Amino acid sequence: MKVAELTALCVRIPLKRAIQHASHVRTETDNLVVRCILADGTEGFGEGVPREYVTGESVDSAIDLLKKSDLAGQLKACEDFAKAVAMIERVRLAPVAGDDRACQGNAARCALELALLDAYGRKYYEPLSQVTKMLAPDIYEPKARVRYSGVITSATGNQARLAALLMRVYRFAHLKVKVGIEAHDDVARLRTIRSWAGRKMDLRVDANEAWKPQDAAARILELEPYRLSAVEQPVPHDDAGALKEIRRQVHTPILLDESLCGMKDAERAVDEELCDSFNIRLSKCGGFIPSLRLVQFAKQHNLTCQLGCQVGETAILSAAGRHFAATVGGLRAVEGSYDRRLVREPLGTEDLTFGFGGWAPILVSTGHGAVIDPAALERVTIRKEALLG
Repeated sequence: MKVAELTALCVRIPLKRAIQHASHVRTETDNLVVRCILADGTEGFGEGVPREYVTGESVDSAIDLLKKSDLAGQLKACEDFAKAVAMIERVRLAPVAGDDRACQGNAARCALELALLDAYGRKYYEPLSQVTKMLAPDIYEPKARVRYSGVITSATGNQARLAALLMRVYRFAHLKVKVGIEAHDDVARLRTIRSWAGRKMDLRVDANEAWKPQDAAARILELEPYRLSAVEQPVPHDDAGALKEIRRQVHTPILLDESLCGMKDAERAVDEELCDSFNIRLSKCGGFIPSLRLVQFAKQHNLTCQLGCQVGETAILSAAGRHFAATVGGLRAVEGSYDRRLVREPLGTEDLTFGFGGWAPILVSTGHGAVIDPAALERVTIRKEALLG
């Protein structure tokens, strides 16, 4: 079975509330959706969330990259799911000038890859989770359900107390707090949140590149009394080389996010001893299969991983993340599936939002399992380009 059509869409998704961290304030998100149609009419959808301050991509640049890539020459007919998966892993986009980290097409590749995996999964009656079993048996650990982490972004004072209490009441086991936001007292916020979230809560912080290298160790040390399980991306990517020395000065594990977008970043992190853990995000890391390869690499080098998400993911990435979390062993935390709590147009016909305690069921239908509402997709589409067919 061969791919007959590929279409790229820029969709603008309004958020239900503003999301603030040290790098950005966001009230809407422009996402990339790719629609794939096989020769027999089987349809699949993929999604990427380009961020210029992470992988150097915008939706427009991602679509333009897909248009100039030789997709027709790489997408051959596949008579079963295994051959389709092998072909999809080999797909390469056109090179981007100056892209030394090989990550400036990752959101584009993720959207394309997920659309292909979804279409071929539906055609050959295989769930996306089967990809983990096929390609990465060394990390394959199927679960009956997935538990997501909570997050507190910019809340302070009474809002922080209420947010932390709600996390405790709703029985979340993991909580991430955004720190490094200008004019916020992180020590006071962490003291409040730890007190109201309870001593059993696994608490980690994300600085989103907020701290200067010469200040980072001190900032972490003043937060360590509140029993942190990890500090995510404490310094800007350009200063990531300082993390080896910062790690020497603190006790809390360092987790890479903006500095971990692909295998070149992972190899550097190991070679230079920059971190203890990787934050894997499907869009940021180039898709489901490249993300599996990063977890395998981490395991080989005695590093841990968590599954993160991008602000504004719709049902497509929520579903793909669910399959990833449900089949990859050893993830220290899982983020995502905020659908109805965050986006005004989740695009899917079914609600994939996590429930009480952060728990969510596995998805057992073919492909990634998210069924797209055509009317919702049409409402939010602001650009459409044919890629193939």
